[in-house]
Amino acid sequence: MRKLVVAISMLAFAGSAAFADPILDRQALMKERGKIVGGLSKVVKGEESFDAAAVLTALQALQANAEKFDADVLFPAGSDTGDTTAAPKIWQDMAGFKATEDKYLADVKAAVAAAPADVDSLKAQIGVIGSDCGTCHKGYRVKKG
Repeated sequence: MRKLVVAISMLAFAGSAAFADPILDRQALMKERGKIVGGLSKVVKGEESFDAAAVLTALQALQANAEKFDADVLFPAGSDTGDTTAAPKIWQDMAGFKATEDKYLADVKAAVAAAPADVDSLKAQIGVIGSDCGTCHKGYRVKKG
């Protein structure tokens, strides 16, 4: 009986994953990413005080978010239409798109590894990470409105 329950649960999970909406999934991932970076930006701008432990926790959350990014799953063929700001260039230059995300992940990992001890070091790290975000948004995202 236990094996049957486990097997049914696995099939239900596999079935739900097969019907996941890649547009909604990638939007949720990016909203989470934006929220984390937004919190770090408040520290950089002096709107919130620098707390090394809280900053490291946020950077670790950013790394976990970046590690969830899988271009093949989030941007499959056919997910270029609908309520999306993903630019056609993603599917025309998937290798470049993946390389951009790989650089972002590497830079986030470097920020975690070199946990900032003060706001100035965080500013430098956010500058690099923000540049990665800008590169992707300029090349692989269509502006709304």
